[in-house]
Amino acid sequence: MRNRVASALLSAVVVSVALSGCTFNAVQANQKRYDPSDGIGKTIGDIAVRNALLVTEDGETANLVVNIVNEGVQNVALTVSWETDAGRAERNVYVRAGGTLALGSERNRLLLTGLDAQPGSLFPVFFQYGKEEGRDLAVPVLDGGLDEYADLVPQTSGAPSE
Repeated sequence: MRNRVASALLSAVVVSVALSGCTFNAVQANQKRYDPSDGIGKTIGDIAVRNALLVTEDGETANLVVNIVNEGVQNVALTVSWETDAGRAERNVYVRAGGTLALGSERNRLLLTGLDAQPGSLFPVFFQYGKEEGRDLAVPVLDGGLDEYADLVPQTSGAPSE
């Protein structure tokens, strides 16, 4: 009787170890880097561009919604550029060393104008600073159809030209 119990116990341990051993070398989903929202991100040197997306109503003027994190020890002038009907347009934004700049709110907007970017498409926006090699990001274009983006739609009537 004792041998049966010991044998059953040993079998249970072997099966348990064998089944749990499959996870030892499996990739954990929480260890993969991904963009957890509708936007896209990329790291350029010490600058992390996080959750970049464009919100537009007419496809010609869009609000760039993005968080820019400066993980370095120097202040950075980041150039944001894009193609327009009239050629290349660009704006500089300044990010303090060790700081984060959130663009897109009513208080801190960067409007991209002269676009041909319909909601549902991807639009190339170029980010670059200093001597770092810049990166094009295929930024998702959204409209104000979802409640969380409704107040991010730029008001194009009477808006100053960027």
